[in-house]
Amino acid sequence: MKISAVIPAYNSAKFISAAVASIQAQTEPVAEIIIVDDGSTDETEAIVRALPGNIIYYKQKNQGPSAARNKGVELASGDWIAFLDADDQWVPNKIALQKQILIAHPELKLVAGDMAEIDIDDNITVKSVLAKHQLFDYFHHLAGCPIPNALAKLVEKNFIPTGTVLIDRETIISSGRFNQEIRFGEDLEMWAKIAAVHAISCVPEVLMLRRQHGNNATQANRPMLADLIKVMNSIREFAGPQLSAQGIDANLMVANAYWSLGYWSFINLEHDQARVNFLISMKQKFTLRSLKYLTLSNLPKDLIIKLRSLKQVLN
Repeated sequence: MKISAVIPAYNSAKFISAAVASIQAQTEPVAEIIIVDDGSTDETEAIVRALPGNIIYYKQKNQGPSAARNKGVELASGDWIAFLDADDQWVPNKIALQKQILIAHPELKLVAGDMAEIDIDDNITVKSVLAKHQLFDYFHHLAGCPIPNALAKLVEKNFIPTGTVLIDRETIISSGRFNQEIRFGEDLEMWAKIAAVHAISCVPEVLMLRRQHGNNATQANRPMLADLIKVMNSIREFAGPQLSAQGIDANLMVANAYWSLGYWSFINLEHDQARVNFLISMKQKFTLRSLKYLTLSNLPKDLIIKLRSLKQVLN
């Protein structure tokens, strides 16, 4: 097994050295580290070129993390790919643990894992993201075995942090690589494509430290929710039968994505846009929730503001 580590980087001068060091500190070494600089304007290039080890550096114009990861996959000589963002770090036995899982379950094409979260000073703020989302016990019980109905689990909650992934290179290429037209959720779309036809696993051990800082905050916003609609429509298109077989109503899945964007518009008092998305949601799959908020979005904005104020007082 030859493993290539791929790091997409954009203005990553502050953290890139630590990311590379965490790869080079693996108890089971990787064959090469490929850093795709996505048009950085800081000192990223100078810092990377001064780093020791088998590092391949490639700079391209800014196209987003999907394009950078795709270029890394293209440049890789390994038959397995491991991803890491430039501001995150692997734990030292990350690759060793994943190799053990692949030896025990050679049918797997993707192995992910748990992650912890750290601040800019490397202090741990969240010990287990799986535990944070009430998923740790489930994956602890599986102990690295292939996930039953993995596609259904993914569309309910994306439990795969990209920086923990070890994936068969041919599988990611045959799945179409990362969708460069989607900025948020392109990872979920890719994992869903793979889970629809291949065995995947998620180990309950922490494999990565994800750094939380102002530049990677992930609170819901319009572009993110709009891209989620694209992702769910795409998954319904390529995996409708698999979703149905695993107990997922694909139309309701898409309807919920439209509802989420409608609700975001509603709470931001953009009632015209909210009504559009609630109506589309109801066309995908009728729910009383969409009908309720469609009705509310037809009320005068002043009344909605008063009702919210009253609710806050009562609470």
